[in-house]
Amino acid sequence: SEKVKKGGGESSIARHTQKNRKLLVRDRLRLLLDDEDFFELSPFAGLGDIPSAGCLTGIGRINGLWCVVIANDATVKGGTAYPITVKKQLRAQEVAIQNRLPCVYLVDSGGAFLPLQSEIFPDKNQGGRTFYNEAVMSAMKIPQVSVVCGSCTAGGAYIPTMAEEAVMVHRIGTLFLGGPPLVKAATGEEVTPEDLGGARLHAQVSGCVDHFALEEKDAYQCTRNIISTLNFQLPEEEEPARRRTEEEPLYGPEELLGLAPRSYNYSLDVKMIISRLTDGSRFQEFKASYGTTLVTGFAKIYGHLVGVVANNGELLYEAALKGSHFVQLCDQRDVPLLFLQNIIIYGFMLKQAEMNSNRLKAQASMMSAVACACVPKITVVIGGCHGVDSYAMCGRAFDPNFLFLWPNARVSVTAPGHASSLLPRDSEQEEDLNRVLTEESSAFFSSGRLWDDGVILPQHTRKVLADCLDIVAQQQYQTSTEKGRSSLLRI
Repeated sequence: SEKVKKGGGESSIARHTQKNRKLLVRDRLRLLLDDEDFFELSPFAGLGDIPSAGCLTGIGRINGLWCVVIANDATVKGGTAYPITVKKQLRAQEVAIQNRLPCVYLVDSGGAFLPLQSEIFPDKNQGGRTFYNEAVMSAMKIPQVSVVCGSCTAGGAYIPTMAEEAVMVHRIGTLFLGGPPLVKAATGEEVTPEDLGGARLHAQVSGCVDHFALEEKDAYQCTRNIISTLNFQLPEEEEPARRRTEEEPLYGPEELLGLAPRSYNYSLDVKMIISRLTDGSRFQEFKASYGTTLVTGFAKIYGHLVGVVANNGELLYEAALKGSHFVQLCDQRDVPLLFLQNIIIYGFMLKQAEMNSNRLKAQASMMSAVACACVPKITVVIGGCHGVDSYAMCGRAFDPNFLFLWPNARVSVTAPGHASSLLPRDSEQEEDLNRVLTEESSAFFSSGRLWDDGVILPQHTRKVLADCLDIVAQQQYQTSTEKGRSSLLRI
């Protein structure tokens, strides 16, 4: 985590701050947000090659309103967009769409990394999807504000021009399709970046931006002012009052460090974990005596009512039926769902054919219930995330609002050491496959590829869940959510 926060390293930071006279991305956030309680998403994306994928994404409060922030880090490869950068930005937009959160873009990018253009430009979920999402979000009445606080070139120039309001910083921000070198090559004309696409030009002549800022700090104050005009009616003092009345668990969340599962052949009693997450350690269990390898029930976390679905062993026939019933019950009552995922690996035997067939049918029913539930869903992988059971427990493919891993989590088609369940008997590939599973199932391998929204420490889980529940609840305060007929038309 400390390594990621250093961005592109000391020399890049010095060039960014001293030569280019720009603020570091985290300093920009300090000026923009109400406080430093920034809920960062996918900080380990691009781990090992491109720190934090060259951009910072997350959710923070601006004038009391939770907003998604997508901010380029120009100290990493000059802000150039790599395939993992695009993937991370699209995930942040998806979070904004799913939770109807206002979105703020801090643009400081050199555009796409051209040697990898085939992995960035042409496909459905590559670079162009950013602009498609902007248009769709505008049509959904999800506010978007862009701050041009650095280079904004080529395709990236459409981010501020498609946002509903745009702010640009004098002498630091530039906005054009092709920069001065391209102009000279094409026409022979020599032009400065400021004359070609500076803040004064776009504020006074082209109309591409709506607000002119002399300095960076002015731009972030201007953005805060814009957010204050959005059509949300937050209840006064509700947040402080609710936080004052919430109850701490009877058992300290710090004890979760000693409860994080390390073996995937058996499960600890998941109620020990639930009791360290919920208000007053209270938990109203549903079908307590039936399908006991899955624990379901209602609880409150920082005052928010949630339905808990937690692995407590193998997801057997009875457990999957119970899970399907409970998920549909929460959907009917508009209660958000919290999945605590720890998949236990089991083997199939011929004599168990009838039992396994029943299990398949029940798990398919649970998957259908999870996929069709319209309530917010939050998943925390506390142990194993393996095979089809992970889908029934709202894995990434089932579109949870947020998905986090504990550092001990393992994500793979089967657990390391269990490759024999996928291969013919006495296969020579077993040892090699188990080695691959060990390397590729780690939480950081997963997070580096954006299969989740971040790795969190077990003792921080309760606070993370509280923030997630605050965020998914905010959309009820938006005054106008009816879908409009078209997106905003800029001049």
